[in-house]
Amino acid sequence: MGKINVLDDKTIDKIAAGEVVERPASIVKEFVENSIDAGADAITVEIRMGGIEYIRVTDNGDGIAAEDMKYAFMRHATSKIKRIEDLDSLHSMGFRGEALASIASVSKVTVVSKKKDELMGHRYEADTGSLSEIGAPDGTTITAAHLFYNVPVRRKFLKSAASEAGAIEDLLEHLALSRPDISFKFISNGRDLIFTSGSGDLKDAIYRIYGREMARELIPVSYEKDGISIDGYLGTPAINRPNRNFENYFLNGRYIKSDVVAGSLEEGYSGYTMQHKFPFCVLLIGVSPAEIDVNVHPSKMDVRFHDRELFYASMRDAVSGALHANEMIPEADLSGERKLVKPEIKDAPEPFETKRREEIKILRSAQDDSVEVPPSCHPEVEDRRIFSVDFSDEDEVGDSKDPVFDPDKRDIFSIDFSTEEGEAVVKEPDWKSQPEDKPEDNKPLSESLYASYKKPEQLSILPRERVVSKNARGQYELKGCIFNTYWLFSYQDKLYFIDQHAAHEKVNYERLINAHREKKVYSQRLSPPLIVSLSAAEQEVFYGSEEIFKQLGFEVSHFGGKDFALHTVPMELYRKDETGLFMDILNDLCLRGNIKGLPGAVERVCASVACRSAVKGGDVISKEEMEQILDDLLTLDNPYHCPHGRPTMFSVTRTEIEKRFKRIVS
Repeated sequence: MGKINVLDDKTIDKIAAGEVVERPASIVKEFVENSIDAGADAITVEIRMGGIEYIRVTDNGDGIAAEDMKYAFMRHATSKIKRIEDLDSLHSMGFRGEALASIASVSKVTVVSKKKDELMGHRYEADTGSLSEIGAPDGTTITAAHLFYNVPVRRKFLKSAASEAGAIEDLLEHLALSRPDISFKFISNGRDLIFTSGSGDLKDAIYRIYGREMARELIPVSYEKDGISIDGYLGTPAINRPNRNFENYFLNGRYIKSDVVAGSLEEGYSGYTMQHKFPFCVLLIGVSPAEIDVNVHPSKMDVRFHDRELFYASMRDAVSGALHANEMIPEADLSGERKLVKPEIKDAPEPFETKRREEIKILRSAQDDSVEVPPSCHPEVEDRRIFSVDFSDEDEVGDSKDPVFDPDKRDIFSIDFSTEEGEAVVKEPDWKSQPEDKPEDNKPLSESLYASYKKPEQLSILPRERVVSKNARGQYELKGCIFNTYWLFSYQDKLYFIDQHAAHEKVNYERLINAHREKKVYSQRLSPPLIVSLSAAEQEVFYGSEEIFKQLGFEVSHFGGKDFALHTVPMELYRKDETGLFMDILNDLCLRGNIKGLPGAVERVCASVACRSAVKGGDVISKEEMEQILDDLLTLDNPYHCPHGRPTMFSVTRTEIEKRFKRIVS
């Protein structure tokens, strides 16, 4: 082995930067989290060339004292903790104290900051260590330019500017959802891409990020038990997505990715999602800092739970409880497919430098032409002070669009979704009711982090009886069946369509599950036994699930070679091509792989049995059989989806039908 060398500080910082600074989004994340920890309620992010050439983050937070600026760029120097015990009560976004040092080692960083109780601000250049006094608004503006300028190998592996800008936009969308009480603005190459009001209304933030069509398909969830709180919104099955990109969950205000959270969320959605579909959600999760470990990776996106089983059960129960409490019959839109359209960004807070330059232009014009100057443009009579900030020679004030907020001039508004027409109504803010005090660090998590967050509430304008209920059953008018597959019935002002296979499958599934739980499974003996031949792969799956097959009423024994004898089958499969159905179930399991020991293994086999034993599309059944299946469907907790997640029914309103016949012209 060669001689062991002690590395110098510059080399150490660049190595550390490899973990902290993966791409421009990593820098934005660290800067914005610092702004949140500083108590800011308005944060603007501006980038150029995907953040590779320029990043600027501006906030109206507490600011940094002049004497602390040089310490902020030292490794493992932080204002968040003092000793190791503080990690057990950590409420801040950051705590490691190495991010700024790492960022400054691979880019040119400049900070301009002013404390609220100070007259002047200060500017600090990290690469030279120069500190100078400067006029500045309250808060902090930090810039990072020329990322990896001194590490060309790392710079070469960055993606395109558009791709890097997309990663930053995705990050800021998550941050905006995690803190609906903070106004976020994102500017890329001079274009406004994100603006949230900071009203504290999570549904407003979801509308701003995802648009009206997503915001109208939300189910509120509020759960608190055993020290775990879960609040936010779940998407209805109508907006299930083909991947997990729309699963948004935030632990103590921090966006995380966790197999534990994803697994419990998706189990709570069991029965509401089809195969290869995933739910939409925005959930704010609160857990005592002593019960989690966030010090797993510098990115702080991975966490460990001290009691995984308790959290898993709590999340599953919160999700399933909220879904079961809501009637989710999809409503058909005959006018065309709904599209995801984000709201237009307008009335965003005025950038500080832009406003200042306009006023200077008016003053100069007045001096040249001797025109009357508006009183608001006279510095001596203006209520607020105007400061100029010189960031660098490359960023000339005359050419830039500085995104610094004037917090006293922010136009904050909220969106009301409660109108009957579903239109979003903009409401002007009640400034007298706006809280002025920032959350104190020593307050409990529930009183500080989400102090101004409005918990979701289920809107209830008029009490309406659920369609799927015994009381409503007497008012159904069964109109008949079309294509020997879909039943039609009317109730009040809607026409309902039911898929006979999905409905019967759901009834069979619930009957099998309940029989299994109560150990009252009935089977039919076959005489003589039926012989089936299984391939090596099928034998492996069968032996892995043999105990489950026994519990559900199958008795199968090895007959010799590849042959197996089928002695008994569940009553639901008797006289329904038992051999073919058994093989179909086994093939379904082969496609899923070996399910032995997996959660939900019994449910998967029950779903296959229920599917194979249900009436099929095209089967002719009597009206009495329709009525019986419909009656059985009403007794279920979730009659809206079959075990595989397909909807059992949907509705069309009378208004929608009349629009198609032009009785109503909209």
